[in-house]
Amino acid sequence: MATPESVIEIGSTGVRLLVAEVTSDRKQNVLDRSDMPLPLGKDVFTSGVISQDTQNQLISILKRYREQLEGWGIKSSDSYCIATSAFRDASNRDPIMDRILVQTGFRVHIIDGIEENKLMYIAVSESIKDQPVDFKKEDTVILVVGGSTTEIMMMSNGKMAGVHSLRLGTVRIDQQMRNQGSSYSDIQRYVRESINNTKGSLESELNISEVKQFIAIGSDMTLAALLVGRPISTFLWEIKKEDFAAFVKQIQNYSIDECVARFKISYSEAETLHVSLLIYNMFLHLTKAEKIIVPETNIRNGVVFSKDSIQSEELQKEFDSQIIASARNLLRKYHGDEKHAECVRMVCVKLFDTLKEEIGLGDHERTLLETAAILHDIGSFIRFDHHNIHSNYIIKNSEIFGLSRNDNKIVAEIAKYHKGSSVPQDDESYQMMSRPDRMTILKLTAIVRIADALDRGHIQKFNDFSIKIQQNTVVIHTKKSSNTILEKIALSEKSGMFESVFGYKVILL
Repeated sequence: MATPESVIEIGSTGVRLLVAEVTSDRKQNVLDRSDMPLPLGKDVFTSGVISQDTQNQLISILKRYREQLEGWGIKSSDSYCIATSAFRDASNRDPIMDRILVQTGFRVHIIDGIEENKLMYIAVSESIKDQPVDFKKEDTVILVVGGSTTEIMMMSNGKMAGVHSLRLGTVRIDQQMRNQGSSYSDIQRYVRESINNTKGSLESELNISEVKQFIAIGSDMTLAALLVGRPISTFLWEIKKEDFAAFVKQIQNYSIDECVARFKISYSEAETLHVSLLIYNMFLHLTKAEKIIVPETNIRNGVVFSKDSIQSEELQKEFDSQIIASARNLLRKYHGDEKHAECVRMVCVKLFDTLKEEIGLGDHERTLLETAAILHDIGSFIRFDHHNIHSNYIIKNSEIFGLSRNDNKIVAEIAKYHKGSSVPQDDESYQMMSRPDRMTILKLTAIVRIADALDRGHIQKFNDFSIKIQQNTVVIHTKKSSNTILEKIALSEKSGMFESVFGYKVILL
């Protein structure tokens, strides 16, 4: 029998609870759900903090959810409680998290935009599985408009082409424009210009103007689908482009109170409905899509699926491939040497798998190694001299699908130390990291340095080689290359860290 999972989401406009189970046929069965409005985003976007009154309301809601979960035999310590961008941006979030833990027993996990994208990707993948919708064949844009940010995923031939968390949220825009006494036409102009400013960056990763499949997630889009869309299946709709545009134009004339009365939604939802649908509509018109696909799913569904042990291995393989695809697209964006990157990645993987027992790291770290191998030279786009420093900067300030902020930092540090005589231990920022992260950086950097040395000339000389461990030596035996003097010189220059970390000398034959 499936075990019920519970997820609580603390968002910009409300606190939402989901209790669900994943059945043996890999379907999600919703057992219970609740949605309580809370103007958390308004507080943060106007004052930078969550007010005392909102804190008290939040605690009260969570206590109510705790009682609700007890009816399902779920303890608050076993429930997964997440907070998104508005909570993350609050300067007083830490004491509030402590207060929540002490008074309700819920431990809040703050997730960043990239983690939101990852969970939404899971939710969308599962919701359209076995349906006549396939983003693995069509170039696709997946859009989620929230109170604080707009999350966008772009896919090309089923692989992640780019992910972005845009500071273009309904509550954020409403607060900014309302303070200026702006009209709806002013809001339209603001949204249009914000999207146009972003368009150039998005187009460098995917030709959005040629995209024919547009997937939109969110309660506002579900509402629109119910009113002007056509059901594809129980939890999946499609809306024709012209019907959606007409609906967006129609509701411009409705006041907030009229929206509450007509659509039977809460006041807080009605406040942001106009802006939300406007953002979806403007992004839609950047594409060639003639309809919008609307799955009724959300980040909470994504959390439940991600925690399901039956699917975890399959999901992880899918994520790993999407992480690598995202890294490759980032390298392509900065006109990197893709053949060299792929050669270094291939050697890194072979070294990692050969030394897996000695390395003592898992599959996730293997994926971080592949990502770092692909991106280690990306800084050459800025300048070849000291390109490792520029690589570090670009990676730290880029969004790579599937990587947390800490993962991103680890990859950036590996790129920083893949060349030169300096070592991570001399860096104060490295010393401030946790011990497991420090060891991960050391081990993976040592491997990247060896792999980079073997393609010293960027000509992919070694397509056929073997790696063996003989006593205290790692022997790399090439099968078709004769003149390896440059690679041996490079190896002698870059193998010191490997020998220090793993205790093995490296010999190229």
